[in-house]
Amino acid sequence: MFYWFMKAFVLGPVLKLLFRPWVKGLDNVPAQGAAILASNHLSFSDSIFMPLMVPRPVVFLAKSEYFTGTGIKGRLTAVFFRLTNQLPMDRSGGAASALSLDAGGHVLAGGSLLGIYPEGTRSPDARLYRGKVGVARLALQGRVPVIPVAMIGTDKVQPIGKRVPNIRRIGMIFGEPMDFSRYYGMADDRDVQRSVTDEIMYELMRLSGQEYVDEYAAVVKLRLAGKAEGQGPTASGPDEGPAAPGSV
Repeated sequence: MFYWFMKAFVLGPVLKLLFRPWVKGLDNVPAQGAAILASNHLSFSDSIFMPLMVPRPVVFLAKSEYFTGTGIKGRLTAVFFRLTNQLPMDRSGGAASALSLDAGGHVLAGGSLLGIYPEGTRSPDARLYRGKVGVARLALQGRVPVIPVAMIGTDKVQPIGKRVPNIRRIGMIFGEPMDFSRYYGMADDRDVQRSVTDEIMYELMRLSGQEYVDEYAAVVKLRLAGKAEGQGPTASGPDEGPAAPGSV
């Protein structure tokens, strides 16, 4: 209730006035029933602007660190994420990540919209990176359509590391629902998961116009951090890595 009050009467009108977001294809979001909104991830503010324009509530999986901070800032951050319909996502891999995916599955089983960032983290350079297969597992297990969402210009509004956003126009494109019913019953097949995920990422590339990089964004960030510290490139992880959707 608080979320809808803020969206309709407080935060929503102010953000729309300041950033004048433009939207295409919003009618591709189903009026009822479960679906996954799979978005590229350019900025922290993606999780604010995209749900703002969708008439139905969107539940996001956000990295668990946002819910466990200490001090006044940490507690306020946790309250903000809970009040804005976001669930903690453990990105450490293994059983913890699997439980987080189960939480997303429960959202879909309840007939709601689930927001996911298949790249698993924000792009370090505005390019589109390889998707993690959690989005495919959820789509196939839940037997729900995937709506690709391209966020446009949010990296200019709030680049990584910038707390106070720049006031400029942003946009978003909601693509046509992607039907993966031909793969139902094969949710645990890794080749199928990869095929579905790559198909989603191709559509995000087409809608957003971003350059695609066939590498995980998290690996690139580690390598860049190593170079910044004068340690040289860091080793990349396993090919698939933990399936971690929705991290911001």
